[in-house]
Amino acid sequence: MKLNKYTWIFVGLIAAVYLGTLLWVRLTNPVYLQQNMYRTWEKSYVMHPRADQSFVNTSTNNNHQKPIALSESQGYGMWITIMAAKKGWASRQDFDRFVNYWLAHRDYVGDQHQTPTYLMSWRQYYNRHHQWVADVNSATDGDVYIDMALAQAARQWPSKADYYRSLAKKLSSDILAYEYNPQTRALTVGDWVTKDSPYWRLMRTSDVMPFVFKTLAETTGDSRWQTVNNAMLDRLVDLSRQHQTGLVPDFAWITRNSAKPVKPKTISTKQDGSYDFNACRVPMMMAVSDDSRAQKVLKKMLRFFSHQQYVTAGYSLNGKRLVKYQSASFSAPIFFAVSHHRGEGFDNLFDSQKYIFSRPLTRKNYYDATLTVIAALEGLN
Repeated sequence: MKLNKYTWIFVGLIAAVYLGTLLWVRLTNPVYLQQNMYRTWEKSYVMHPRADQSFVNTSTNNNHQKPIALSESQGYGMWITIMAAKKGWASRQDFDRFVNYWLAHRDYVGDQHQTPTYLMSWRQYYNRHHQWVADVNSATDGDVYIDMALAQAARQWPSKADYYRSLAKKLSSDILAYEYNPQTRALTVGDWVTKDSPYWRLMRTSDVMPFVFKTLAETTGDSRWQTVNNAMLDRLVDLSRQHQTGLVPDFAWITRNSAKPVKPKTISTKQDGSYDFNACRVPMMMAVSDDSRAQKVLKKMLRFFSHQQYVTAGYSLNGKRLVKYQSASFSAPIFFAVSHHRGEGFDNLFDSQKYIFSRPLTRKNYYDATLTVIAALEGLN
């Protein structure tokens, strides 16, 4: 049957609409996925003890009756809120609620814990009398995440830039006063580690954050952040060189010129000297740095992972799997990293680690959910 010109025009219009719809779905699905994951995370994990305060619940199975707040999760919450605000999904008020909670739960130092700081108490929870209490001592990673978020907030909301920058400088000053070892020139793991502590030379590899250190140096004008960056990156390079896999341990003993993995159960678990639930964040921490040392460490690790049939939740430093199952806590930082290095030989990892987005965001595991949301907001752009 011969078609007239009007029929061809109609067919052409239908084809154009169809192709346009496909293109629209392809372009907007990542945005929908990002927004949906952020909304699910915010609704599931962010709690409001007061109208003007927010924290991220880290309790087992996300128990809202017995919530637990950590300085680490506070930093992640502030970081995610900044990323969501850039997309129009969160407000300055949402961010300020996290700021207010941090300011209300600062740590104290001194023999009698009498000196206030801008460091955050590392954990808050309900005690047996159902009182909301804060543990003494700090955790460096949480403080650095909070500091980074404040620096970013100064750029996101210029009208309050002076306020956020002032807080960032105060927190930065206390990190370098109470969470810094001048002998190794590296950050310690918390303000509870003093020169008399057996952990004075302990480094957590996921605390090596070159892009963050650079940002803090620029925001605060304190050149000591560059010193920290050089010292900690050099020690991470030392650890990377020790195994063909390029994998680094959760924790390491360091001097000014060397680094070696700790033994099992040195500070936390039997996997302290393995690539486990702390070191799994290292790819994410290296991904956006323009420092050649960071890229060297990252790409050696990614080459190892790219030759794995699938990435599991933990490895010995020689590449032996510690478990058989997968975990978003390990896959999300890898996806985050390879999303910033497309076309560099790791696209198989980009495709294989996308499985974390193929299922609903977990509402029962804070760490898995939070790292997945960070990977989505950054890696699916």
